[in-house]
Amino acid sequence: MSESKITVYPSRAFKDNAKLALTDDKLRRSLRGSMDFLMAKRLAAFPDEAELSTLRTLGEGIRQRCLSRLPELLEQLEEKLTANGVQVHWAETAEEANRIIHGIVAGRQGKLMVKGKSMVSEEIELNHYLADQDVEAVESDMGEYIVQLAGEKPTHIIMPAIHKTKQDIARLFHEQLPDTPYTEDVDALIQIGRRVLRRKFLDADIGLSGVNFAVAETGTLCLVENEGNGRMCTTVPDVHVAITGIEKVVEKLEDVVPLYSLLTRSAIGQPITTYFNMISGPRKPGEKDGPREMHLVLLDNGRSQAYADEQLRKTLQCIRCGACMNHCPVYTRIGGHAYGTTYPGPIGEIISPHLMGLENTQDLPTASSLCGACGEVCPVRIPIPEMLMRLREESQRPAGEWVAHPLRGQGAAASGAENLAWKGWRLVNASPNLYRLFGWAATRLRRHAPKNQLGWTQNHLPLKPAPKTLHELLREREESKGESA
Repeated sequence: MSESKITVYPSRAFKDNAKLALTDDKLRRSLRGSMDFLMAKRLAAFPDEAELSTLRTLGEGIRQRCLSRLPELLEQLEEKLTANGVQVHWAETAEEANRIIHGIVAGRQGKLMVKGKSMVSEEIELNHYLADQDVEAVESDMGEYIVQLAGEKPTHIIMPAIHKTKQDIARLFHEQLPDTPYTEDVDALIQIGRRVLRRKFLDADIGLSGVNFAVAETGTLCLVENEGNGRMCTTVPDVHVAITGIEKVVEKLEDVVPLYSLLTRSAIGQPITTYFNMISGPRKPGEKDGPREMHLVLLDNGRSQAYADEQLRKTLQCIRCGACMNHCPVYTRIGGHAYGTTYPGPIGEIISPHLMGLENTQDLPTASSLCGACGEVCPVRIPIPEMLMRLREESQRPAGEWVAHPLRGQGAAASGAENLAWKGWRLVNASPNLYRLFGWAATRLRRHAPKNQLGWTQNHLPLKPAPKTLHELLREREESKGESA
């Protein structure tokens, strides 16, 4: 399979991307239907509000406890994995992670890598790096495979091809896969994909996977999936490479249970996924399957910047469920590609500035209505609106101003005209005489103000009247009876 060139959606062009996405009626219909379905599934998965609240509190506590001991737990994880026969690699940047993984592939003279779902590998753009080194990397998650075949990036962290209709996929398979007839039958399309990928699993030199939870206590990598491709990637090839961000470590195996319950129910409304893989090392003597060699790449790539700040550290609590996207009124209307980042939606707005710098993501913290829906549904209670406000402040803070933990790209969104306006506002409100003068002038010059107040008068829809209460309906009925009499 030849990989198409992925369309580039620069994060710095967010506003233009969003305007373009809003003109795509098919995209908006697809997203609206999908998001409504996912919101309903999540709601049904948590019928007991008291249980949900308790579980969220427990999940939040686990993530905060583990993050408070992150350096220590990472060292413990490395020690346990090494004792289990796993080779652990540390990567500070995306470039370093790519070089490490390519070095493992080149050391085995590999030419084909089959990949399970891994957002971190998307983050470092591993597929393109390997392609430049004449190594083919094939996505085996069906959604990831579809967007790879289409030459696109994933639009959602859980469902990468959620923006595609069955007609889109039918046409894609017919055009890109030799001797494939056009069919819109979903089961037939899945079988077509499985037939292609089955051969890849057998021929692959290297298998790569992500990690949902890395347990420091036992040196265990936990992998959550529904399709079985993750298990194939981690057991069929002779070499298994896992890659994860440093924040995914948890202290104990018992910590995984509540986080797993929160993850699956928040993501797609399932009480449990079809597969839950626990990997603690390569194949041992006498065992009949599993990789003969195993590696773990621990990636920083800006996460230490978030970790250094006590408030922004909460960003790293994320368990990548995607619930914030499903409930976000902005994401629901424009989709993931408009953000131009690996992680779109509310979680992308607060983590991408650390991974890419505020100079490349300055519009993302403002890509929110601050309605609070993302914070309300986050299973580990990340205060996303609070994080957005902080990042907005940092993007406006003068680059030379000293702060305890400066962010890369600090002050990228600062505007001279805006700063001058705020200085004027402060000056007027600090002086009683200027304030009275401003009030006098404003009342006399208001006739020069525009008649249409931008979005409010042009786009404001009147609120629907509140439904009548039972008491009001009964009273109206009695009154109508009296009038009839």
